[in-house]
Amino acid sequence: MENRTVVSEFILLGILNTKGHETILFISFLTFYLCTLLGNLLILSAILTDSHLHTPMYFFLCNLAVVDLGFTSISTPKLLVDLWAKSRTISLGGCMSQVFFYQFLGWTEGLLCTVMAFDRYVAICHPLRYLIIMNWRVCAILAAGTWVTSSFQATILTSLTFTLPYCGPNVVGHYFCDIFPVMKLACADTYVIETVGFFNIGLVAMTCFFLILLSYLRIVYSILKMNSAKGRRKAASTCVSHLTVVTLYCGPSAVNYTQPQLSKVVATALQIFADVVAPMLNPVIYTLRNKEVKRALRKLRGGQTTAR
Repeated sequence: MENRTVVSEFILLGILNTKGHETILFISFLTFYLCTLLGNLLILSAILTDSHLHTPMYFFLCNLAVVDLGFTSISTPKLLVDLWAKSRTISLGGCMSQVFFYQFLGWTEGLLCTVMAFDRYVAICHPLRYLIIMNWRVCAILAAGTWVTSSFQATILTSLTFTLPYCGPNVVGHYFCDIFPVMKLACADTYVIETVGFFNIGLVAMTCFFLILLSYLRIVYSILKMNSAKGRRKAASTCVSHLTVVTLYCGPSAVNYTQPQLSKVVATALQIFADVVAPMLNPVIYTLRNKEVKRALRKLRGGQTTAR
């Protein structure tokens, strides 16, 4: 029989074509990471300390900030260590953790974006019944549902990945452990499991996409029916931030999954944008277009707030 050794650690391929640029990349990614942590912590603090922001929309925004804090911490610290210390090994347990939490928090963000689209639909299409429909019990159920569903999804996909035998080679063709790059290293036929995993991911992603699309079709229809131009602008402005976040989250992933012929460099750049840059931009997007959040941030730092 062939002598097979069970893999106890993996080697991450890292970012291609970075030789000689490790220092500038380290400084850039460290800056992005610290800005992400600071921005999302400020959003959380502003919402939690300002009673005017204790509404369903900001409740879901708090959840999104928590997700972004965790999501950017899955791969960025390890990427920084790899660039600084040039040590690209990761233990089997560490690799499993990256796969699980990447799927867990990634799907939580996708489901939260879907729930937030429904929240905007109720706010614009049924404004008089908004607080009745989106009461705290409903908000808590929707938020808990996103976290529980995502954990269930992540458990299934991680289990499918690591029930396979790994006996070498152990070089993951990516800068962090993800399902499909890891599966390619299995010393067994992975066609069925990859198909199930891809179908599972595709089904949930398409369901979220169509629910968001349906919500915004109804929102656009309601906005067009409004008689007041000011009302139309106000309703549209509440949706622009959310749509921008959805685009930043879904765009790179959609391109990577639907365009497998993309070069490794382009695919990695899109992945880095989604994992490192987008979580930093989310607080900025919600702050720049939101007077209430700006006022809460001024209040948080002890400045004078303007009257409502």
